[in-house]
Amino acid sequence: MATATTGSGSGSPEPGSSAPPDLEAVPLVALNFSVRRRLGLYLNPRAPVAADWTALAEELGYEYLEIKHLEAQPDPTARLLEDWQGRCPGGATVGRLLALLRALGRHDILADLGGRIEEDCKKYLQRKEQPVQVPAVDSSVRKTLEMSGITTRDDPYGNTPELFDAFICYCQKDIHFVQEMIRELEQTEFKLKLCVFDRDVLPGSCVWSITSELIERRCRKMVVVISDDYLDSNECDFQTKFALSLSPGARQKRLIPVKCKSMKNEFPSILRFITVCDYTNPCTKKWFWIRLAKSLMLP
Repeated sequence: MATATTGSGSGSPEPGSSAPPDLEAVPLVALNFSVRRRLGLYLNPRAPVAADWTALAEELGYEYLEIKHLEAQPDPTARLLEDWQGRCPGGATVGRLLALLRALGRHDILADLGGRIEEDCKKYLQRKEQPVQVPAVDSSVRKTLEMSGITTRDDPYGNTPELFDAFICYCQKDIHFVQEMIRELEQTEFKLKLCVFDRDVLPGSCVWSITSELIERRCRKMVVVISDDYLDSNECDFQTKFALSLSPGARQKRLIPVKCKSMKNEFPSILRFITVCDYTNPCTKKWFWIRLAKSLMLP
């Protein structure tokens, strides 16, 4: 398949290879927020001379009533991409999206965003490969020091790795809410075990490798603490996308978004198709911790 750009020169080649990524193998979740917003700027306006988001929806097999429903959304392009990810996790790839834009004649979008899209895909693939570069937790091979002693209660020789009910994805400015979460979920009758990076992870190792190991192999679920500050965190962005890639379409109920504050910005588009636990709603706040705990207790 053709690459998103021709001679764009954007981004650095992957180690040991100058070949562009196979975009057909990259899920749509690899695209970051800024690229999705830019796509909306191109596709949201209804124009008779250029294919818009409705044309893309038709190519994806959406029916008239479904398109009319999406039309009421403030950002129909973003909502369309989210819905496509949910209903067709295996087929919702970056390569498929680019092929459709090319077929619709939207070469202006490919020229503007091709380089940024390819860069997002390279970063996603590099991060995705990192956990594979170390022995698995349940492997019979002797564990590396990096992956054996990464938490405070880890066996340094890797015989009994510390396991958790949930990994907590949060930014530093929301640490007070995370501390309340610890009190409500660990120190009550729920007795859940949370992985809080600042409390449980030992310093001195690669952040990306450690978080990938914890999310994929040490924690059954992940709680994403959403706020305006979360949107500016590269670490949270990576952790969220990595967890979504492990459970496309949220079929395993692995990722649980939690809105901890009122927000000025829009809720993250890639999480809108997952049911949110809203701490800011006064009408449901008394049920908040029970609902969250029960979700984390599910197998």
